[in-house]
Amino acid sequence: MLRPQPPEALVDQLLDGDDLIVPLANGEPVSLLDAVEANADRLDGIRVHQMHALHDRPSIRGELGDRVRHVSYFLSHVTRPAFQAGQCDLVPNHFSEVPLLLRSCTKTSMVLAAASPMDAHGYFSLGTNADYTATFIGKVPFWIEANARMPRSFGRNQVHVSQVLGWTEVDRPLVEVPPVAPTDVDRRIAEHVAERIPNGACLQVGIGGVPNAMLTMLRDHRDLGLHTELLSDGVIDLVEAGALTGTNKVLSANKMVATFALGTQRLYDFLHENAAVELLPVDYVNSPRTIAREPNFVSVNATLEVDFLGQCASETIGHRYYSSSGGQSDFARGAMYSENGQGFIVLHATTRDGSISRIRPALTQGAAVTTNKNTVDHVVTEYGVAELRGASIRERTKRLISIAHPRFREELTAEGRRLGYL
Repeated sequence: MLRPQPPEALVDQLLDGDDLIVPLANGEPVSLLDAVEANADRLDGIRVHQMHALHDRPSIRGELGDRVRHVSYFLSHVTRPAFQAGQCDLVPNHFSEVPLLLRSCTKTSMVLAAASPMDAHGYFSLGTNADYTATFIGKVPFWIEANARMPRSFGRNQVHVSQVLGWTEVDRPLVEVPPVAPTDVDRRIAEHVAERIPNGACLQVGIGGVPNAMLTMLRDHRDLGLHTELLSDGVIDLVEAGALTGTNKVLSANKMVATFALGTQRLYDFLHENAAVELLPVDYVNSPRTIAREPNFVSVNATLEVDFLGQCASETIGHRYYSSSGGQSDFARGAMYSENGQGFIVLHATTRDGSISRIRPALTQGAAVTTNKNTVDHVVTEYGVAELRGASIRERTKRLISIAHPRFREELTAEGRRLGYL
């Protein structure tokens, strides 16, 4: 059986121009990328493809030039300033389509991934992740970083030792992301959403003040299901309250389905050897076709601004990129096709200082549309819910103005008339 090797052994397997696929968040094999960067003078044209990096690196900051360059598919606090400075790249995408993009637009030379230690049967688990990397198991060479602290998870994220080119052992704590404490505004928005979620609904929720507040409000519900991009701490409380059972799910009944997990050590302990959780590849989890098969699907996602047509800009602040599309459009489209499905786009009515309305006649110049006007369903602020599906432009404008901050409603009404929408 293949024995563990030092991280530096990986470098001997690399060729100039290789495209390395790296999981997002805690799926990043820190020691392996450290070895690649430390030996950059031996390499040329290496590209590291990754969403949502958590560790700052010379390759992200552009310090290694074209020898090793970072290509992002979703900006994080680490990659955001680097992209704005021109030090790394960003590829627009829907999260569900990242495996297809990697297959068609890169060499997919090798996958470098953190994983749990090998079990008695010779299998590693990708732990907190399945994301886009699980799609390549058995099809692309893997080099595994087996981390003693990585939880062993189940689903379609198992890699047998016969499928890896090499592996390395480490003992490193995972990055923890504590739950965001909801504000009063977050709670008012969450109330509007929670009251519209029936027992037996199948949920998609993420990290943030509004999702955290909403999950707390659902503890008295029954037979909720979970089919979500991101597994977070708030889900544990729903399970312990008996609210989240998955009994009514059509796909993976009685199971919680996600494509990656990110939170605190409590979440990682919950995930470890928990057969009730399935981590599956993102081209299955986030596929609108998959989502649509679950009846009563409820999707909740945040945006930064919405215009009178219902266009949602969720990834840019004006022309400046903040993140990327992620799975927002995937789940919005899937919920639209689900029987009795509901899609919610949530946002605060104003910017943090209250000086600018986030409900706008038109999006800020340069803003990228994440969820388009034909897909958006409900838009929610602390002032209420605007139901946009099937509504005319005149009705949309009136409904959106009604959930704007009262201080801006007169001005917004005048703009609506000027545009010919009212």
